[in-house]
Amino acid sequence: MATDWLGSLVSINCGPTLGVYQGEVSSVDQSSQTISLKQPFHNGVKCPVPEVTFSAIDIKELKILDIRNGNGRTSSTASTKINSVPVAVPKGDPRSVEKLNSPQHCSKSYGDRHLDVPGQPKGFRRRHNSWSSSSKGPNQVTPKKNGVKNGQMKHRDDECFGDGVDDGLDTDFDFEGNLALFDKAAVFSEIDISERRNGARSRGTPQEQTPSRYRHDENILEAKPIVYRQITVPQPGAKEYCTDSGLVVPSISYELHKRLLSVAERYGLSLERRLEMTGVCASQMALTLLGGPNRFTPKNLHQRPTVALLCGPHVQGAQGISCGRHLANHEVEVILFLPNFVKMLDSVTSELTLFNKTSGKQVSSIKDLPDTPVDLIINCLDCHENTFLMDQPWYRAAADWANQNRAPVLSLDPPVSGQGQAVEAKWSLSLCLPLPLAEGAGRVYLCDIGVPRQVFQEVGIKYHSPFGCKFVIPLHSA
Repeated sequence: MATDWLGSLVSINCGPTLGVYQGEVSSVDQSSQTISLKQPFHNGVKCPVPEVTFSAIDIKELKILDIRNGNGRTSSTASTKINSVPVAVPKGDPRSVEKLNSPQHCSKSYGDRHLDVPGQPKGFRRRHNSWSSSSKGPNQVTPKKNGVKNGQMKHRDDECFGDGVDDGLDTDFDFEGNLALFDKAAVFSEIDISERRNGARSRGTPQEQTPSRYRHDENILEAKPIVYRQITVPQPGAKEYCTDSGLVVPSISYELHKRLLSVAERYGLSLERRLEMTGVCASQMALTLLGGPNRFTPKNLHQRPTVALLCGPHVQGAQGISCGRHLANHEVEVILFLPNFVKMLDSVTSELTLFNKTSGKQVSSIKDLPDTPVDLIINCLDCHENTFLMDQPWYRAAADWANQNRAPVLSLDPPVSGQGQAVEAKWSLSLCLPLPLAEGAGRVYLCDIGVPRQVFQEVGIKYHSPFGCKFVIPLHSA
């Protein structure tokens, strides 16, 4: 009879609009096809009304969560299989309430192990948070593919997954007592004794023995020893540098540097190719100094950096003009200072022709340079050979402007120490191998312009590239 289901806990799914209700059955009317729940919960939240009535038309699915009758609650056993399957009633089925009279379709309860909470049905409040919109009760088992065989379904073991562990959760874990069970000093002492015994049994010299312990940054695999001096020169310069990885890079004299470039040019590395490589490397370094990818974004087109190029009528000046061309192609405002000369080198003239095809600006007077500080100054005024340029009025005026502008200075291919530099630099970029630079050169960087190894060997230099995956690397004083 319908009265046998009074007091049972059910879950009613009314669709995505009305949601899911859970509660205790208070009345079942077969004539009007309605069912009422007292102390209802709507989607896991207690309803403000004490009782809710549902029509069979609104019910899409009905599940029995807990069965109760006049004699009390029924208990489930581990051997029950078909009773754990929830009752599913399609929408509009007139038997939606009559199915309550079929006990074989109902899942049984866990027993009398639930805690009683005042104001709610027995065993209901404790597990109502686990009833989601999918309307899965605490005694419902989700079928698995590997658990279905011959129409039967495996069930979880109530003795294993029951509520018996809840009582032990109230006891705090004794950290000090359990830590005292572990004698750390005795364990480490035993490990040390074992290692000493193994070391006494090993054969060979101490240099041939493999260490028993390794640091976190050591490789346990045997490897060849690292040779940090991979570059040797016949006439070492006055200084030595080292890379970030510790490789030693010796400096060379200007005479050896000049002979190296002459041999490279004889094999096809012409001046024009060297100018292009130098311009690319110098522009990449300048773009990094100006902010790199954090500044050169489409959102910062209104804040384009400004670079002032100070060049002279020599090869170093042509290198600076090549650098300025690449910077202008990368949306940098370039202002090129180059005095007017009656006759200039062909390399300077060709580089200047290409530069004039960009958005860069060329000036020949110091008065046309900006009065406000720029973002970067690239100094290409100095020359390795023609030191008389330092006495020219345009050279002194350009050097004074650079020192007063308060902008950081990058010197491109600066001369060796002793020749003097009127502009104090923050960074210096050397080519191939560094020259012994003065203290005013700032932090030294080295760029690769593509000289082959056999060219180094022909001038007496044992060379292994220190660049790795980069074309520009920093050098530190050894």
